[in-house]
Amino acid sequence: MSVFLSRAPLALDALLAEVASPACGGTCVFLGTVRNGPEDPGVAAIEYSAYEEMVDAEFARLLADTRARWPGVRVAVRHRLGTVPVGEASIAVAAAAPHRAEAFAACRHVIEEVKRRIPVWKKELRADGSAVWVDAAGHPVAEPPHA
Repeated sequence: MSVFLSRAPLALDALLAEVASPACGGTCVFLGTVRNGPEDPGVAAIEYSAYEEMVDAEFARLLADTRARWPGVRVAVRHRLGTVPVGEASIAVAAAAPHRAEAFAACRHVIEEVKRRIPVWKKELRADGSAVWVDAAGHPVAEPPHA
């Protein structure tokens, strides 16, 4: 299994431990949580899949880019795979930096770039038993993005 992927619920305490440092005065955490959006029928869960062979390398590049852009920042990220029910986190990002502004900026950068760069796909499992693949912005697509 990937360093950055998990089939189990995400452990925020582990991410916080990864970024903790006496040199860091600000820590920012982002949790992306599966929600039941306005669609009818509603969403019951999201099933996440990934191009696992590529995920670690791309996440490593993303985190290296982030550290280069904000020297002194410490950042960690985990993304769930499999079925994630409404109300549970599908992604967690923690960023710590000497000052809060850098922690917030680095955290936001990572989550935005994950959506753009990381080969993880999602299928919404609807309350009526139907399913629909969606793109990174949540828009329905006709077939799996990786097909």
